[in-house]
Amino acid sequence: MVIIGELINTSRKAVGEAVRRRDAAFIQDLARRQAAAGADYIDVNAGTLVGEEAEALAWLVRTVQEAVDRPCCVDSADAAAVDAALAAHKGRAMINSVTLEKDRYDKMAPLAPKYGARIVALCMDDRGIPANAGYRFEVANQLVEGLTATGVARDDILLDPLVQPISTGTDNGLVVLDTVRAIRDQLTGVHMVCGLSNVSYGLPSRKLLNTAFLVLAMAAGLDAAILNPLDGEQMAFLTAAKALLGQDRFCRGYLTAHRQGKLGGGDRDAGGKGAGRG
Repeated sequence: MVIIGELINTSRKAVGEAVRRRDAAFIQDLARRQAAAGADYIDVNAGTLVGEEAEALAWLVRTVQEAVDRPCCVDSADAAAVDAALAAHKGRAMINSVTLEKDRYDKMAPLAPKYGARIVALCMDDRGIPANAGYRFEVANQLVEGLTATGVARDDILLDPLVQPISTGTDNGLVVLDTVRAIRDQLTGVHMVCGLSNVSYGLPSRKLLNTAFLVLAMAAGLDAAILNPLDGEQMAFLTAAKALLGQDRFCRGYLTAHRQGKLGGGDRDAGGKGAGRG
């Protein structure tokens, strides 16, 4: 399960102020804490800084890479800003993101083979976000065909089925899960990623919904997520889900997390007395 730490985003007030001040210590502390908590990539987003996004993204990449040995996920819809950030990046980055919208695709897709980067591909086209799983799968298939034709390896493509709030559409969660299953079954060799928090927008107890959705999506085939790795409870559920889904050989990751005190709940074995009963 690839974890992309989402916290370095200028839409968050403290981060936005830190980037404007070029406060490297603040950004680097946030990068270090996410890496220590298990982030495989550090997402960097400066989308709110209109007119200076490219410069800010490149600064963020350099600043983060001075502090941690994790690659960056360069998060922008502006191809010029992504290009500037990738030029500053050492090693293989990830691009977040391309879509099948013609203008955005034509500008963003060539950057992946240019820099040897992995790329997040959103399942939408010029008509917007598809309303059903079948259409989203069609868009996903076209994205895979197009990107591989430019030289991007299937293993470097992360398809995003696009999570929408269940508060605005009862079936929005189901559509994503159905899309993930279709991609898992029919598009071998690619990966799937999503941002979890959209699913709970507008509802109370959002973390509960986000965590439940993460586990359901993992069971459907999701193998990457954009999330807050400093949320210990959500990370504990992720660790437990990996063990239950056969993604953690001999439960080594689960046992390590337990020894490190990352699972919570003490040492009580709730099922021990009933072990072996039919």
